Amino acid sequence: MIRPRTAAAASLFLLPMVAGGFLLRQAPARATPRLFDQVLGIVASRYVDSIAAPGIYEQAAKGLVRELNDPYSELLAPRETEEFNRSTGGRYGGVGMLLEEQRHSGGTSIVVSRIFPHTPAENGGVNEGDRIVRVDSLATANATIDKVSDALRGLAGSSVRVTFQRPGVAAPVTLSFRRAVVHVPAVPYSTIVGDRIGYIPLQTFNENAAEEVEAAASKLVQQGVKGLVLDLRDNGGGIVEQALAVSSLFLRRDQDIVNVKARNTPDEVARASSEQLPSQPPLVILTDGGTASASEIVAGALQDHDRALVLGTTSFGKGLVQSLFPLDGGYALKLTTGKWYTPSGRSIHRERTLLADGRFVETRPDSLESDASKRARPTYSSDAGRTVYGGGGITPDVRVADDTLLTSEQTFLRAIAPKAQAFVTVLNQYVLELKPAASRNVTILPAWRVELRRRLAAAGVTIAPSQEVGSALVLDRELDRRLSRLVLGDAGARSRSVADDPQLARAVELLNGARSQEALFVAGRAFSGASVRAGLPTTSKPQP
Repeated sequence: MIRPRTAAAASLFLLPMVAGGFLLRQAPARATPRLFDQVLGIVASRYVDSIAAPGIYEQAAKGLVRELNDPYSELLAPRETEEFNRSTGGRYGGVGMLLEEQRHSGGTSIVVSRIFPHTPAENGGVNEGDRIVRVDSLATANATIDKVSDALRGLAGSSVRVTFQRPGVAAPVTLSFRRAVVHVPAVPYSTIVGDRIGYIPLQTFNENAAEEVEAAASKLVQQGVKGLVLDLRDNGGGIVEQALAVSSLFLRRDQDIVNVKARNTPDEVARASSEQLPSQPPLVILTDGGTASASEIVAGALQDHDRALVLGTTSFGKGLVQSLFPLDGGYALKLTTGKWYTPSGRSIHRERTLLADGRFVETRPDSLESDASKRARPTYSSDAGRTVYGGGGITPDVRVADDTLLTSEQTFLRAIAPKAQAFVTVLNQYVLELKPAASRNVTILPAWRVELRRRLAAAGVTIAPSQEVGSALVLDRELDRRLSRLVLGDAGARSRSVADDPQLARAVELLNGARSQEALFVAGRAFSGASVRAGLPTTSKPQP
């Protein structure tokens, strides 16, 4: 009796399979738009677990975009769209504080790491290092930094009440703010470094980038600088129109900046406008692996037209153009719609895939810092006939490695890595206490070193006898760096720390000896050639 039942049961499963096979043979040879509607309808009505309709639509749309296998295209949910607009626009409604999440044995704290100028936070007396305890009714103990940020943001003109725990003050400090439109600067400061060399750090290409670069460059030129450094390191890009405007400041009118090739549309060539700087001192652009997208447009155009010496390490390599399409319900589609090429015709794009954890992985990894791999890449010519490279980022004219820690420093930092949050928290707390007593020359006193070590030990950050040399170097540098910024501000701290930045130090050295852009290229070639012939590292920091 068992076998007939089994056969009968099997036939029940076989019938739908046969029927399904029959229907499939009668179906069209290719999928049609109706296929999507059919699948969506069956999933909505028959899937074993109920799914809310908005969730189905969002997941289906995300799946479609994901199947493009493009790490730069994505469907942005309403909150993500708002964040994207804030980050590219450079303005938001809030108080004007940059927050930092610090973890310690008692949990997580949200601490004010920077205050933007001319904001409610600055006018209200907030101090760097203040720990946020409460935002209106939200207690921040163990709250995520995103949740605290969302609570602080709001419509300009609305009110928010924030309670801080201030270092050295026993009672909590409660302040009331009226939110305002906060401007996040693209150029947080500018300063003179070395022997009359102007330094401009450009953090992002938001809606104010070109205006702020122009203002900083004009001010530095008026102060008599003989060369400029435009720092694009860790600048991930932003608004392409701003990259065109920044490029125009340093190029002649109508010089090509970028050529965009898109599907079903004619090529679009963007050229320099008439908004040039009246004075054009020799220029160095600093790049690294975080220099991407709009930053690479600027570096590539100025390199091709022999207007800037590019120094540092190879850039990220993002030669694609994304367009943002607003959608219903506050959603937006960020979609790759074109590829861009520098004036010499080179693509600097490097193929990558995006892993689930958000990391980019190169499709064909190679060592972009070696001379051999550089020679394997396609070559092009600048206006003056200099060789420039395509096929994977902007290759610098002068390669200078980023800061390399000594072996003893690396050993110490690896040893305290599990206590990194405690290490940073103790440092920040102590520096805030030292600020009133620190002199303008920021000299680290022996007693400070002793007290810092005592506090680190109390926080569980132990320093083994074998780590004495490395720990002394790290602690002195971190005390100096953090205290200098508090006492001297960003500009003063940068002027003081040039020697600790081998890429900037090399740029200053080359600019000091060059009276023209042509002379700067000659000096750059001489430095690169000497380094290769002598087998020297392209960094001024002693090697272990």
